[in-house]
Amino acid sequence: MTAPAIETEGLTKRFDETTVVDDLHLTVPTESVYGFLGPNGAGKTTTMRMLTTLSTPTSGTARIVGNPVADREAVVSHVGYLPEEPPLYDELTGREQLRYVAGLRDMDADAADERIDALLDRFDLTDDADDRVGTYSKGMKQKAALVQAILHDPDVVFLDEPTSGLDPRAARTVRDLIAELTERGMTVFLSTHILPVVEELADTVGVLHDGDLVAEDSPERLTHRAESERSLEEVFLDVTSEEPATVER
Repeated sequence: MTAPAIETEGLTKRFDETTVVDDLHLTVPTESVYGFLGPNGAGKTTTMRMLTTLSTPTSGTARIVGNPVADREAVVSHVGYLPEEPPLYDELTGREQLRYVAGLRDMDADAADERIDALLDRFDLTDDADDRVGTYSKGMKQKAALVQAILHDPDVVFLDEPTSGLDPRAARTVRDLIAELTERGMTVFLSTHILPVVEELADTVGVLHDGDLVAEDSPERLTHRAESERSLEEVFLDVTSEEPATVER
């Protein structure tokens, strides 16, 4: 039996007296898109940092493709992470940035160059690969950061607000690429506050509010929580009991 891509039991994170993530239980199957929806400050990024081994849970457990996140060495090769502010170096060219990341991943240099070339071509970055990252547009930087996150072909990729701040064309490109990742066998954990992204891409949506998972279902079933059909935005506002900081449609 295949282990879930992501599995948590009672995952909790506290900072001093403040509980940021509270008793989180998740099961995310492989080759799926999990939309992690919530207003800014709900605890989404903290959850992702725990699942990618960048932050230690206060209590509870989490596993990535069967590996406990407490065992960082066992987990890191299975995950890719695109944070909301990607770690890109403006003074490097796009190709140099990716080669640097490949080195950190201990990838064979020749194999890394071959994969970099293929991904640059797929993301329409080949013509700009030898320009400095500092000259890239916001959309180009986001695409370069997504290439960086999947360079080592992870089983699970975590994306934190991947379309935030992008113009419509760049956002459309990134959304198309996210859909393609699952076709390639990856599991995508997509954190966002932008409702159309999860409506379009997610197989399952979890709504986080003040650190609590207050709703979880398919996008279609969440929109039918009432007797009459309502939008996911209306359901989202119901279950969070307050208007999120930013809701884009």
